[in-house]
Amino acid sequence: MTGPYDDIINHPHHTSSRHPRMPRIDRASQFAPFAALTGYEETIKETERLTEEMRLLTDGEREEIGRKLRDAMVTGRKASLTYFVPDRLKEGGKYKTVTSVIKAVKGDCIIIEGERIKLNYILNITPLSD
Repeated sequence: MTGPYDDIINHPHHTSSRHPRMPRIDRASQFAPFAALTGYEETIKETERLTEEMRLLTDGEREEIGRKLRDAMVTGRKASLTYFVPDRLKEGGKYKTVTSVIKAVKGDCIIIEGERIKLNYILNITPLSD
């Protein structure tokens, strides 16, 4: 059989004296998939993350929370407090429950252990017994 490359087919592979051979792992990484859209995966994960809507309380529920808040302040006991935390990146948020002594009420916020919580974000207060 004769072909156009018969004269070079049995020669050894050329090795450069100036450039060392690339390690196999580096050669393989040249063909690895890449992210064509930077940040795409993070955007998908953020879209999948669920948030809740803040529940609006009735006037009666707000009065009840105000009464429980005053009682907790007067007695100085710990209370379990459920409140809304707005999400920084998208609409909605989540509800968080903490147990703490209510330190003070300033304007439209209450202060517990270094945190300020807006009064209209409070969903429930449950005073705890010692």
